[in-house]
Amino acid sequence: MKALKSYTIPFVGLKIGEHHFDYQIDNTFFEHFEYDEFNAVDVKIDLKFEKKSTLLELYFSAEGVINLNCDVTNEPYNQAIDDHFKLVVKFGNEYNNDNEDILIVPHGEYEINVAQYIYELIILAVPIKRIHPGIEDGTLQSDILSKLEELSPQEDNKTKSSEDIDPRWNNLKKLLTDK
Repeated sequence: MKALKSYTIPFVGLKIGEHHFDYQIDNTFFEHFEYDEFNAVDVKIDLKFEKKSTLLELYFSAEGVINLNCDVTNEPYNQAIDDHFKLVVKFGNEYNNDNEDILIVPHGEYEINVAQYIYELIILAVPIKRIHPGIEDGTLQSDILSKLEELSPQEDNKTKSSEDIDPRWNNLKKLLTDK
């Protein structure tokens, strides 16, 4: 985690007020977390760091593009990312991160590492079901997609007439109506 030292903010030396930090996230960032589901990452993080006398407020904003594979066809595509997150850092007796929006750090702490929060922000900004936009509008042509269409069950829109129904079912229906 030494390479993630650039994501550590020493807030003791900062004046009370608003400060801005910018981070450019790429694949090397996710290698530190051993996360390899993305083909390519190009996300810009804008961090507005507001220092107050008793607490710290961090406003994360993530915008960019992630190249990943479709869940249906395994074709790579670019997924746009645009998400925001607010974190409040309070001071207490001991470290506590049980609440996802509030972080409590000990009184003697002088810096905060935001790498984990950036990681979670980007991971949660990606949709759960990753579908290539070409599938939704019908423009994607791939071998996998054509095979899926070939093997999909065909819907029969014709209503079955009473002649097509097995006569044994008619006898069972009589049991219901004979009560």
